Amino acid sequence: MKVLVAFSSRHGATQGIAERIAATLSAAGHDAAALPAQDAGDLDGYDAYVVGSAVYMFHWLKEATRFVRHNRTLLASRPVWLFSSGPLGTEATDAKGRDLLEASEAKEMAGFVEAIRPRGHAMFFGAYSPGAPVGLGERFVAMMPAARDAMPKGDFRDWDAIEAWAVSIAADLV
Repeated sequence: MKVLVAFSSRHGATQGIAERIAATLSAAGHDAAALPAQDAGDLDGYDAYVVGSAVYMFHWLKEATRFVRHNRTLLASRPVWLFSSGPLGTEATDAKGRDLLEASEAKEMAGFVEAIRPRGHAMFFGAYSPGAPVGLGERFVAMMPAARDAMPKGDFRDWDAIEAWAVSIAADLV
């Protein structure tokens, strides 16, 4: 099957996840390509879709949100999976005992599930490397040393979980 892995990434961590998903799908015998959501072009040539975005302040990035909303009719008619990346750190739960992956779900997800009925949604830990802030929220945090210094730095992506999820997609497509 020909599979598009469309993504929106601000600093490259989500792009890395999308590329790993596409590579795993390709290794399983599918023709998979990872492309930025805004560069995906004509979608009719694909049999299935995996769409993902970084989550900032409980929202998917605009390009990925626009991609899903603009293509909702087509996505609803074909196999589709969604993924998000965002929480940082090595702890699975927060101070209140909530699962960080579940608590980090994007506000758009409920609407996406209703509109396109994806076969699955996965939330993955992200990565953070201090650098030039992108967007208003990041610039605001950069100006507040206490908030900036509290952000865990490092790559927290669970590659085994990402690959396992992609393998399950590949199996579902057979």
